[in-house]
Amino acid sequence: MQGFSAVLNTPEPTSYTQAVSDPQWRAAMGREFDSLMINGTWSLCPRPFAKHIVRNKWVYKVKRRPDDNIELSKARLVAKGYDQKSGVDYHETFSLVIKPTTIHLILAIVVHFH
Repeated sequence: MQGFSAVLNTPEPTSYTQAVSDPQWRAAMGREFDSLMINGTWSLCPRPFAKHIVRNKWVYKVKRRPDDNIELSKARLVAKGYDQKSGVDYHETFSLVIKPTTIHLILAIVVHFH
């Protein structure tokens, strides 16, 4: 039961307003923003006139060790894909992300079957 009470004692924020009041989550959002800027995957630009904008939101997750102690508080900035409009912005905003282990597995299967 101790693990269950630990989860209840450290809830994940459900909104930006909740997260911004906690220094731990502000730091997590800062790390995510810095990562996006360093990797060049995001940039701030003026809003185009008369264009549909796909909104975004912060998603918060507490990562735990096997002993149920907190390892990391992660914040991710994600696009609200359900804001997309058919024929307008489906192809402009989707970006496939694949893990290196998946590529490795697929190449191993290709080599095995010639």
